[in-house]
Amino acid sequence: MIDAYEDPGTPDTRGGWSYLWWLVARQPGRSLAGALLASTWLTLMAATPYMMARAVDDGLVPGRTGVLAGWTAAIFVLGAVNAWLSIMRHRTMTRVRMDAYFRTVKVLVAQTVRLGAELSRRSDAGEVVTIGVGDVHTISQALTVVGPGVGAVVVYAVVAGLLLTISPLLTVVVLLGVPVVALFAGPLTRRLQGRETEYRERQRVLTARIGDLAGGLRVLNGLGGKGLFADAFRRDSQHLRAQGYRVGAIASWVQALGMGLPTVFLAVVTWIAARMAARDEITVGQLVSVYGYVAVLVGPVAFFLDMGYQLSRGVVAARRVVGFLRHEPQPDEGTGRPPADPAVLHDPESGVRVRPGGLTALVGASPTETGTVVDRLGRYTRSDVTWGGVRLDAVPLREVRTRILVADNDADLFAGPLLEVIAGSVDAPHGGAGSCATGPHRPAPAVAPPTAPPDAQTTQALHAAAAGDIVQALPHGLDSQIDAQARNLSGGQRQRVRLARALLADPEVLLAVEPTSALDAHTEALVAERLRTARAGRTTLLTTTSPLLLTHADEVVFLVDGKVAATGTHEGLLEDEPGYRALVARDTEDEEAVR
Repeated sequence: MIDAYEDPGTPDTRGGWSYLWWLVARQPGRSLAGALLASTWLTLMAATPYMMARAVDDGLVPGRTGVLAGWTAAIFVLGAVNAWLSIMRHRTMTRVRMDAYFRTVKVLVAQTVRLGAELSRRSDAGEVVTIGVGDVHTISQALTVVGPGVGAVVVYAVVAGLLLTISPLLTVVVLLGVPVVALFAGPLTRRLQGRETEYRERQRVLTARIGDLAGGLRVLNGLGGKGLFADAFRRDSQHLRAQGYRVGAIASWVQALGMGLPTVFLAVVTWIAARMAARDEITVGQLVSVYGYVAVLVGPVAFFLDMGYQLSRGVVAARRVVGFLRHEPQPDEGTGRPPADPAVLHDPESGVRVRPGGLTALVGASPTETGTVVDRLGRYTRSDVTWGGVRLDAVPLREVRTRILVADNDADLFAGPLLEVIAGSVDAPHGGAGSCATGPHRPAPAVAPPTAPPDAQTTQALHAAAAGDIVQALPHGLDSQIDAQARNLSGGQRQRVRLARALLADPEVLLAVEPTSALDAHTEALVAERLRTARAGRTTLLTTTSPLLLTHADEVVFLVDGKVAATGTHEGLLEDEPGYRALVARDTEDEEAVR
């Protein structure tokens, strides 16, 4: 089975069938072993009726008890050997399925990381969740065809050959049985494939809507729109359920045919053989063997139908995976030289200029408005931004990510000890800054386990983010386990942990999005004062409307409709800009209480 750190290989993305074959070709030895074990297992099952026929014809004769006992013992030994083969076959096929499962997971995770900021523009959350939860499992189950599927073909040919020694008529009936079964089940399988595709698409849309609703539930409550969206979601979920019933109806017919047609097949062949025995065209022992052969074939014929069912679902799932793997990130065509020293970041579209070495605050009526500017300044979207006079998109992306860090206030937090969460993704004070604080649309960092106690830089970052009390409140301090997305911390605590992580990265340029929006006034005042000290001499841009932060900014940039309307100090803009004053002014008593 694939190792956790093994390269999964380059997937074949030409289509669903090509991808399934790639999964088989990546484990040729195990796939061949599964096919051989399944073929041997099913073939030996067909040998049992042959031995029974010999026992009846040769052993049920007066004075030949020893022959009967010998054939009986042989049947017992054969059964024991076949039981062992069945166990080994099952183990091997489980490994084949698990390899396909984890290999697909690895290529999907690698693709997610490779897409980075492009992911949210190429695929929605519903598609990613649907693929990861359902399609990966469906694909792995489809690989059952490698073992029992191949074995069914082999034993079918073997039984046909054995029947040929008894009666050509029976052989013809058996050989025609599978085409007749396929004639009945084929149209249903194709219809199932279409229904399954439609169901998966509806499931993707509904899953994406669940994520949107969960993320915006507070806003919906505030606007009074929760009931409206709940009704829409209920309708969509009912449509999905109805589609699921349609898929289930076809699948039930396929599975019913898988059980019923082989039984009818068995009855027809047995009736023909019984008539032949009554006319003395075959012996009683041969009649017994015919019944046994056809009984053995019930399994392979059912496998054929199940194989078609699993493959039809597997191809649908594989096509979805291939569609996701075909997404390409924006090409990094940057070959220009970045500025050697700290330089001005300029966004011509909005007019924002971030001066080097200072603390700049970006103020706008909407977080989306200021966040869009930050996306352009951090090169997470196409723009004409320049850095020291050089187009930002002309600089190699790796250089941009190393020196410019966008720190979202909802950046991902991974499970692990708190020290690992804060410092695990920071290789060096100035290395990898672009990936140490990420949001839902940012590339996720690879977190390595901490190898040493917190150093002075970690302690300073925690102090600057006013996160020291978080460490003290946890039972094991920095060694305390943090849940995924830090769900065992409060919203304000999570925000301070994210800020500490960004400060520890110590990038040349820090673009922080609403870094204190979830903090109370007292804690926010501490962060505002310490942040200026921690980032002294480094370029920092904050998006905020908090007077506590704006007071400490060297320059405040006020946006109106995405364009710079005014720049200056906080105090100067309060006096000269009514729009700015209306946006950021707080109750005087609250400010005095903080001071």
